[in-house]
Amino acid sequence: MQLTRAMELVSAAKLRKAQTKLVSSRPYASKMQTILENLSSASTALTHPLFDKREVKHKGLVIISSDRGLCGSYNVNVFRKAEEFLSQESKDKIKLVLIGKKGFYHYRRRPYEIRLKYIDLGGKLELTRTKEITANLVNLFLSREVDEIFLLYTKFLTVTSYRVALEKFLNIERFEDKEEKGYLQYIFEPSADTLFDDLLPRYCLTRVQIALSEAFASEQGSRMIAMGAATRNAEEMIDQLTLLRNKARQAAITKEMVEIASGVEALR
Repeated sequence: MQLTRAMELVSAAKLRKAQTKLVSSRPYASKMQTILENLSSASTALTHPLFDKREVKHKGLVIISSDRGLCGSYNVNVFRKAEEFLSQESKDKIKLVLIGKKGFYHYRRRPYEIRLKYIDLGGKLELTRTKEITANLVNLFLSREVDEIFLLYTKFLTVTSYRVALEKFLNIERFEDKEEKGYLQYIFEPSADTLFDDLLPRYCLTRVQIALSEAFASEQGSRMIAMGAATRNAEEMIDQLTLLRNKARQAAITKEMVEIASGVEALR
C-alpha cells in the first residue's frame, strides 16, 4: 500500500508537468494546422514531396506505448486498436515504428517488420529526440520505403480518461474545400516553394510532438488512477485481514477460557 501510494503521488506530479506542456502546445499545433490548410487550399498548383499521393505498396504504423507498466489497461487499449488496423492489411505490407518498450516487447515476436524502435524515452519529451523521430519518419516516406504513415497514440481528454487515436501522418492531405473555408489568393514572399520547404517539416515536427505529449499525459493519468485503485484495494485487504486476525484471536481466547473453566470443574 505504501509503494502504490508513493507511485500514485509521483504519477500525479508527472501528470501535472505533462498536462502543462500539452496545454501550452495545443494552440501552436492548432494554428499550424490552420495555416497549412489555408495555404494548401489557396495554391493547389504547389507541389511538395510530402503532399505526394502514390500507390500504396507499404504502410508505416507508428505505435506509441509506455516504457513502464503498472498503468492499468493503457497498453492493452493501444494494442487492441493496433490489431484492428493490422488485421486489415497484409503482414508483408506493414512496417512498424515502435515508441515505448511495451510496444517493442509486444511485437518483437510477431510477424511484422520493426523498422524503427525507440525504447529509452522514459516519458520525457525532449526536442532533440522528437526531431530525430520526425526526421526518420519523413525519410521513410521520402525514400519511398513506405507510401503512407499512420500515428497511433492516446489522446488526453481528462485526468481520468483518454481516447486511442489513429491518424494519418504522411502523406499530408491537401485541404481543398474552398467553399467551406473561403478561397483566398495569397501572394507568397519568399516564394511558395521556399515557404513550404520550411513550413512542412515544422508541421511534421509539431504533429509528432503533440502526439507524444498527448500519449505521455494519458499514460501518467492512467498510472495515477491504477495506483490509486491499487492503494484502495490494499486498504480493503488490510481491513479484511485485520478482521480475520481479530476473529481468530477472539476464538483462541474463548477456547482457552473454556479449557480453563473445564479444568476448574474437573478439579472440583
